[in-house]
Amino acid sequence: MNRSMPIRGLIALAAVVLSLYVALTVPVHLGLDLRGGTQIVLETRPTADTDAGAETTDRTVEVLRGRIDALGVAEPTIARSGTDRIVVELPGLQDPREAADVLGRTAQLTFHQVLGTAAGADDPLPERSHQQVMADESGRLLRLEAASMTGKDVEKAAARLDQQSGTGWHVTVDFKGSGGDGWARLTGEAACHPAGDPARRVAIVLDDKIVSSPQVDPSVACRSGISGGSTQITGTFDSSEAKELALLVNGGALPVPVETIEQRTVGPTLGAEAITASAWAAVIGTAVTSLFIIAVYRLVGALATVALACYGLISYAALAALGATLTLPGLAGFVLAIGMAVDANVLVFERAREEYASRHRPTPRSSLTVGFRKAFSAIADSNITTLIAAGLLFFLASGPVRGFGVTLGIGVLASMVSALVITRALADHAVARPRLRRHPHLTGIAHTGTVRDRLTRTHPNLMRHPRRWLAASAAVLVLAASGIAVRGLDFGVEFTGGRLIEYTTATPVDPDRARTALADAGFPRAVVQTSGDNQFTVRTHQLSNAQAATVTDTITGLTHQADKIRDEAIGPSLGKELRQGALIALVVALGAQLVYLAARFRWLLGTSAVAALAHDVVILIGIFAWLGKPIDGVFLAALLTVIGYSVNDSVVVFDRIRELGRRDGKAPLARVANEALLQTLPRTVNTGMGAAFILTALAVLGGETLTDFALALLVGLVVGTYSSMFTATPLAIQLHQRTQGRTKF
Repeated sequence: MNRSMPIRGLIALAAVVLSLYVALTVPVHLGLDLRGGTQIVLETRPTADTDAGAETTDRTVEVLRGRIDALGVAEPTIARSGTDRIVVELPGLQDPREAADVLGRTAQLTFHQVLGTAAGADDPLPERSHQQVMADESGRLLRLEAASMTGKDVEKAAARLDQQSGTGWHVTVDFKGSGGDGWARLTGEAACHPAGDPARRVAIVLDDKIVSSPQVDPSVACRSGISGGSTQITGTFDSSEAKELALLVNGGALPVPVETIEQRTVGPTLGAEAITASAWAAVIGTAVTSLFIIAVYRLVGALATVALACYGLISYAALAALGATLTLPGLAGFVLAIGMAVDANVLVFERAREEYASRHRPTPRSSLTVGFRKAFSAIADSNITTLIAAGLLFFLASGPVRGFGVTLGIGVLASMVSALVITRALADHAVARPRLRRHPHLTGIAHTGTVRDRLTRTHPNLMRHPRRWLAASAAVLVLAASGIAVRGLDFGVEFTGGRLIEYTTATPVDPDRARTALADAGFPRAVVQTSGDNQFTVRTHQLSNAQAATVTDTITGLTHQADKIRDEAIGPSLGKELRQGALIALVVALGAQLVYLAARFRWLLGTSAVAALAHDVVILIGIFAWLGKPIDGVFLAALLTVIGYSVNDSVVVFDRIRELGRRDGKAPLARVANEALLQTLPRTVNTGMGAAFILTALAVLGGETLTDFALALLVGLVVGTYSSMFTATPLAIQLHQRTQGRTKF
């Protein structure tokens, strides 16, 4: 004991010092939902000649990197995701139309000899011909020979303004290698035709569209062509069009076509407000929780608050060291894990109080030592189940929800370090002081607490009628499920596909008036919902960027000013994929919990806990259905977190049932379960209060997105606490009776 104390203290000191150094020297990467900007997810599409595998996608990334660099966006990020997807992050870019157009263009540049005009697009072409019919810049149909040259023959292109000749903007193209000779041959063939003949023109085609078809100058002789390895693409370009064309030509052709399947734009003010709101929620929630813990547990409670501050430092440093991206749900997960760190401390302190009350001539130091030892299994089991949920979020989810899984997992590990290493090192040192040995009541361990005292006096038999509790749970379950059947589920854009745009306006906008205006503009199925005094969202089917601009113009016409603070576009195929992924994540989460709990507590208690989890999931979804709240990725993160929370409570109760059952193997399970509930109820109340303070702060101060997130967790906290005591435990008793007591614990 004496040797382990300084070692534990050194480990705690080293963890804090190292975390402080990392926090001061390594910045945390903020997601676009916090710093503002645009995220575009592209998916490569195979062609008849090229497969859209990992190697092809990597080549596509390199081509896109050149285009993005040319856009002039500060600190862009582009990376392959999986084998056929590319994630592009463009910080600070609020109008994604130009970026999406530039990134999505395949940029297949070809040069063709013009054979003549065509009567129509279906004008018959000679048999076994590779000719094409395309409209030139004026709309006149031309017959083109097969491509003689491609963009691979181009060295570089540049947009230039010729102010002297008055021709305006044009693009200068320099050829490389044999490209100059090919250009000379192509223009030499065209020069053999008389002036004014369409065949004297050369067509420059970009993505199956003629962008320029200049006529070869009369001074060029037949078969001689234009030498020098350079030419000009002229047309009715403005500065932006000329620069975009030069950008595409320089970027080269994409190996395969790409399709935008997801696009998110977040205004910088929304991200800044989210950071501020979450920071205030963290400060206020942690402060209130700390005061509560100090009031209940006195000195060791004060030491636990110091450990909580260290937890925050360690979590932040871990995020920075791992290069993790902190997203909006991740920020909420960071705050949420504070409540989990409180839970571990409360478990230890309540165990220490029990030991102090049950021993003859006890000391706070010995009681605390036993408390840490006996609480370890419950802390480990409850945190492992939460880590399972965090891991599933990381592997099965995407985007901000995946970031939530990362921060939640880091928070769980940091909370264990905080409670089992830092709190213990501080508490061991404090309770060993001579003054505290003389005045043990100051430690907060030498009394049992108000809740435990009342339970000891009354000793209620909560499990006298387990079927009544199950009937009550079933009634609530049916009521919640009826909400799903009657109201249906309002799946968010990321699960259905479509576009969601959120605005903030100078003056309030009537939703009915907005719906009418959007219907007149060609969007009769647009869903308009208010969110706050001067905020509302428009949700529609899949829209192009031009159509989205029309929606914005329509909304702007209804008020003095409408600023777009969020814009999300999800393709239908990706929406279906995310919806299926959410279902898989939920099923796998329940299955993983069942496997782990069955291994730790045998099949009977494991089955009862998972049944209670399913009960909690249905009730939470049903409540959101009745309230008309969206079922989206953030809700999925909350749902899986509720699963972890519910398992935590069940694990604590079942851990005590197992302990008491081993102590008195002949006692009926109903009596053992009742004793376990009474002994763990103080921990449940105090932990629930601590978590409720954090979640209430998030709900009140966290903004619209975090409000729904915190609401889901508050509902889950209440339902999970109830179900662990009055659903999982009575169900275990009933199953045990049906097996005629053959199941052991």
